[in-house]
Amino acid sequence: MAKIVDAVKRLLIGRALPSEGLQETLLPKRLALPIFASDPLSSVAYATQEILLVLTLAGLAVLHLATWAALAVVALLAVVVLSYRQVVYAYPSGGGSYEVVSTNLGPSAGLVVAASLLVDYVMTVAVSVASGVDNVISAIPALHEYRTVMAVVFVALLATVNLRGVRESGRAFAAPTYLFIAGVLIMCATGLFRWIIGDAPVAESARYGVEPAPGDAHLAGFALLMLGLRAFSSGCTALTGVEAISNGVPAFRKPKSKNAAATMSVMGLTAIVMFSGITALALIANVHITDDTCRLTGFSGDCASTPQRTVIAQLAAAVFGGDQSVGFFYLQAATALVLVLAANTAFNGFPLLASILAQHRYLPRQLHTRGDRLAFSNGIVALSVVAGALLWAFHASVTQLIHLYILGVFTSFTLSQTGMVRHWNRALHTEQDPAVRRRHQLARVINALGAVVTGLVLVIVLLTKFLQGAYLAVMAAVVLWLMMRGIRRHYDNTADELAVADPRKEIVLPSRVHAVVLVSKIHKPTLRALAYARATRPDTIEALTVAVDRGELDALTAQWEAAGFDTPLKTLASPYREITRPVVEYVRSIGRSSPRDVISVFIPEYVVGHWWENLLHNQSALWLKSRLLFAPGVMVTSVPWQLRSSTRRPPRPSVRAPGSVRRGEPALAAWARRGGAGRGRPTPPEPGAR
Repeated sequence: MAKIVDAVKRLLIGRALPSEGLQETLLPKRLALPIFASDPLSSVAYATQEILLVLTLAGLAVLHLATWAALAVVALLAVVVLSYRQVVYAYPSGGGSYEVVSTNLGPSAGLVVAASLLVDYVMTVAVSVASGVDNVISAIPALHEYRTVMAVVFVALLATVNLRGVRESGRAFAAPTYLFIAGVLIMCATGLFRWIIGDAPVAESARYGVEPAPGDAHLAGFALLMLGLRAFSSGCTALTGVEAISNGVPAFRKPKSKNAAATMSVMGLTAIVMFSGITALALIANVHITDDTCRLTGFSGDCASTPQRTVIAQLAAAVFGGDQSVGFFYLQAATALVLVLAANTAFNGFPLLASILAQHRYLPRQLHTRGDRLAFSNGIVALSVVAGALLWAFHASVTQLIHLYILGVFTSFTLSQTGMVRHWNRALHTEQDPAVRRRHQLARVINALGAVVTGLVLVIVLLTKFLQGAYLAVMAAVVLWLMMRGIRRHYDNTADELAVADPRKEIVLPSRVHAVVLVSKIHKPTLRALAYARATRPDTIEALTVAVDRGELDALTAQWEAAGFDTPLKTLASPYREITRPVVEYVRSIGRSSPRDVISVFIPEYVVGHWWENLLHNQSALWLKSRLLFAPGVMVTSVPWQLRSSTRRPPRPSVRAPGSVRRGEPALAAWARRGGAGRGRPTPPEPGAR
């Protein structure tokens, strides 16, 4: 079974890489862009749609607000990208927002950022995969009933690819990302060109009317303002994953900071162009989309079961000449693929951040360990399990998941930019060079602007999304924050308890050693355990058995006396046929009577070669060991006896094989029987000796 598991693992993940090969996994900019920026680049596929979905709650009368919401998102994206360029240069070690906030605002604030980002990375996987599935269904509606299964399978595939290593995942995901960028830019350029020459594309939903949601038919004043702010906060999904590059600076080739900053600039510029183009084209083509197709007037399908096509699908059909055109299927395939692969940003960001937190003792140490392919495998597996469970619970619905999204992003944005302002303030206190001071002052202005803007957006997101489901993300972040504090407290207490001031004083020999050998019957494992216990030369030694069956006990006692063992056999009564409890209570009683003594318990065990053989043998030894480990002053020693099935290689037959004389095997065997090399002994014969 172990060989089968290992073979499957090597087939899926690949051969293990040595630690010295870590340098070879560093990324050039062309691979770093699809790895760390696939989420913000792909989110333009649904950011415009989220703005329109909110605005159509009031019907078609307020769709003109989409322009202002989109402009605000573009301005915010530019500010955030410029701000995080400062982070990349100031903190190139890869901690990103967590390191910035922990260093400048304190560990507790740093944990707030860490908890928010971890929750948001999980949401990135869930929303990206669910949105990708939506686009697959837009092209092939018959797959609608398999939505959840498809989403979970996509998460499993992403985890498998990422377990193969960062560089391999970059190579696998680079082509879809660049194909998506090219497809969106071609679609926007073609659609805008047609609009300029007077042949504007028309979306399939342009002929539909939209009935306002109950209570939203006549919005004005404050209610209209809140609707616009809610549309803006939904469009801010275009900013998700922007901080991932600052977390992944160590994965870049040298010069790391320069390459990371350049990649971030390319990402920001590309995302702004694509988002602006899609939004402009959606307004030109009169896209009308709602989260409930029953509110559409003129909709020909069954509104209860037929979903609307996504905005980008409608635009592709309008620009390229229908839903049977090559351009439509190309863009749908590229969009669906890149949206699924956009989760790769989280598959790189989550394990890196979890590794740093584990190094700082806020998460289990296992998350800091690299796997066979030098990736943080435990973090990848943990992320895929949680995201898959979330997709299953919410039926892979983007509409339900989107409300839990982006809250963590803007929490980290706001706190990290505030931390950067304090960082530049400290730098200006010590810097004397006028040119450097001017650069620091400009950087401080950029980060201060970013802190103010993202702080306002955070408030807007909380106000507009809290009751729609964002409270679940807040609760998850709070629980995670408390859990990380508890883990750190445990590690600190353990370190204090195990600390040694003077090693020589800590080595205290026990007064006596009591050896206890567990006996169920007289057979080879028992005799080996008894012999090994006597070889350790304890002060006292006794054999211990539990009286479960009277007949078996009488037979064992008779055999023990007949064998003439010097070791006494003690019997423990067990009226309820238990084994573990009587043994543990007896061993504890020895410890209570002699606190400075050590009790060494020897447990004979079978070792079998097949997993199914373990099911055929009593597992009482395993349970007994786990209980004895909690007894103070008790040492547990397993004495294994290997059964024939545990021998992986059969013994070499004694019959001479053809050519054995020529190879010198008899000469080697004779030399081994004589005792091998030693003082006055000859060296082994050369192969082929007669």
